[in-house]
Amino acid sequence: MKNIFNTLLFATLVCLLSACQEKKTATEPEFWLGADISWITEMEANGHKWYNKAGEERECTALMKEMGLNAVRLRVWVDPSAHGNWCNKEDLLVKCQRAKALGMAIMVDFHYSDWWADPNKQNIPASWSGHSYEQMKQDLAHHTIEVLQYLKDNGIEPKWIQVGNETRFGFLWSVKSNEYGWPEVDENGNTTITESMGHAIHNPEQYAGFFATGYEACKQVFPEAIVIAHLDNGFDQELYDWNLGVLIDNGAKFDMIGMSLYPYWAMEGGYRDDAATTITDCIANIRHVSEKFGCDVMIVETGFYVDEEQPEVLEAGRQQLARVIRESINETNGRCKGVFYWEPECKPSQYRLGAFTEDGHPTVIMDAFTDQSFEE
Repeated sequence: MKNIFNTLLFATLVCLLSACQEKKTATEPEFWLGADISWITEMEANGHKWYNKAGEERECTALMKEMGLNAVRLRVWVDPSAHGNWCNKEDLLVKCQRAKALGMAIMVDFHYSDWWADPNKQNIPASWSGHSYEQMKQDLAHHTIEVLQYLKDNGIEPKWIQVGNETRFGFLWSVKSNEYGWPEVDENGNTTITESMGHAIHNPEQYAGFFATGYEACKQVFPEAIVIAHLDNGFDQELYDWNLGVLIDNGAKFDMIGMSLYPYWAMEGGYRDDAATTITDCIANIRHVSEKFGCDVMIVETGFYVDEEQPEVLEAGRQQLARVIRESINETNGRCKGVFYWEPECKPSQYRLGAFTEDGHPTVIMDAFTDQSFEE
């Protein structure tokens, strides 16, 4: 009888443990719906407010959660003191704490610049300018560890960390800029590179070296964090093969590939003729790079044009976003793990590819996040 009792007790414990494990696994979504809402504290300071569909005022992070999102992406600059100190480590923490309180996952996006970093500019922080390659690697490691340790000391654990933002041509290289920090262009629309330290074409080994340094710094503080290499133009297979190949060939590694997908900018820039083809090519590229580089992918930035005077434009944006999410889930062999909208909360006068009205109400574009047709 005792043996029978022990057997039953053991079986019960196994079942309980199994149930607990299933419950734990169930809390981790298989697919993430997120948004970069890094502007919110600055907008709040300027008096902007947000409202849900019922017209009730909401804090923006809570509103994103209410509208079906389960993750946020937040940028951090090195020394933005010339730009109001928004997106420094202290401002980052404020936004991370809001997300954590709501049970939302967090992605930290290191720009490695004092202000905006993107494919056309990756300006070296002023305090790092003129440093040697080895010294700049130390600068990068120190900044990365300092920010992440600050988050960790305050109870924040990011799930993903980007080493650089839209690093099509690498990062930590500078262009001639005006007094406000915007690139100066010549009569042909070209910029002038003033420091090419981490430029992927001019100094590919140093680009890879910077990425490897950032990767190791992330893992030093958060060993379990997923480190992302992020490029723009997610539809451009040749770009991804080349740029990520530079990293791999020069000894760097990454855990995940991040893509930006903007059909509007693809057409504006003459890269693609229409939104449908842009999305088709991006989904195909997700399948391609995930197999070639053996890792998962996320669309970490996307956005669609807002024109409050043209409901058909907003509906087109909703349909395109719904398609991006649906095909990312169903047509990438399970390798795409999420879609993040870039700054949906902003005003159209501030940025034309948000997803809210000028007075802080969600447009129909946001309905795509709760579209019930995702699962086929």
